[in-house]
Amino acid sequence: MAAVTPTQLGDLGSHQISVVIPVYQGERHLPAVVEELAGLVDGFVTPDGHHAQVSEVLLVHDVGPDDSPRVMRELAQRYPFVRTLWLSRNFGQHAATLAGMSSSGGDWVVTIDEDGQQDPDDFGVLLDTALAEQASVVYGRPTNQPPHGFARNGASRGAKWMIAHLAGAREVTLYNSYRLVLGEIARSVAAYAGSGVYLDVALGWVAGPVATAPVTLRDEGERRSGYRLRTLVSHFWRMVLTSGTRGLRVVSLLGAAFALVGVLFAAAVVIGRLFGNHVEPGWSSIITVVLISSGAILFSLGTLAEYLGVAVNMAMGRPTYLLTSDPAEGPLGRRAPRTPVDDA
Repeated sequence: MAAVTPTQLGDLGSHQISVVIPVYQGERHLPAVVEELAGLVDGFVTPDGHHAQVSEVLLVHDVGPDDSPRVMRELAQRYPFVRTLWLSRNFGQHAATLAGMSSSGGDWVVTIDEDGQQDPDDFGVLLDTALAEQASVVYGRPTNQPPHGFARNGASRGAKWMIAHLAGAREVTLYNSYRLVLGEIARSVAAYAGSGVYLDVALGWVAGPVATAPVTLRDEGERRSGYRLRTLVSHFWRMVLTSGTRGLRVVSLLGAAFALVGVLFAAAVVIGRLFGNHVEPGWSSIITVVLISSGAILFSLGTLAEYLGVAVNMAMGRPTYLLTSDPAEGPLGRRAPRTPVDDA
């Protein structure tokens, strides 16, 4: 992307971009990411000739285990375009992203990770695609293999395929954390998305057809992913529950399938007796049928309970996130002055 002067941008009218970065373990990588973004603050020209500039970078602290707060404060002091947002506790990446979206003010909102995996030079490609296809949401489509390892990449593809075909959410295969969203859409979604709602599903409710643009993912270095197996499974299940009610239809079909198996089993026993086959009486067949039936019932009830849990959380008003002031500047940051007695 070619750089332009602020004067040129003012004359031509540039696209203002707010960059939202959820911060969980950003102590080591965040300074380099913000330094790259600083090069786009004075403005740039996209490959198709559109003028744009990064107007603000919102760092949303999701209460991680490292010293990210110190780094965030230092970056806010060094760069005037950096704003820090503080969550009251760890709510997860999607909630932190929504919090950043709600506080943004740009024409467009770009969401990226803190590890430097996504290249800011691709902002222009995302913007060109949005304008060319009149799309309010554009996802970065990696042209290379995500650097997460074979097992995680395979599990991610398999989970998205399953949701796309079973839940009817075909666009789920496009979902990833590198996205460009029209500002008013991003802020509206942040306002109405309830607790437990998958961010990209909420965007799909109002954004209409989404577009994709080719991007190249970079190595995340030595940073260990904050996602563990339990977190990834929870992430997947939340996507299933918020992708629609087709999962309830699957439960109904499952019950019908097991009922059909029971009828076929009974028919096989009757036909066997008619042809003289001796069937030994015993508990094995009964226990098998009971286990299959009870398993189907419990699975169905569990699925219904999960849907009910999502509805209850929203009905009770459970917040998706809660923004607070910088803890270091409030009562939690106050310390008693040290005295010579303390030092002795």
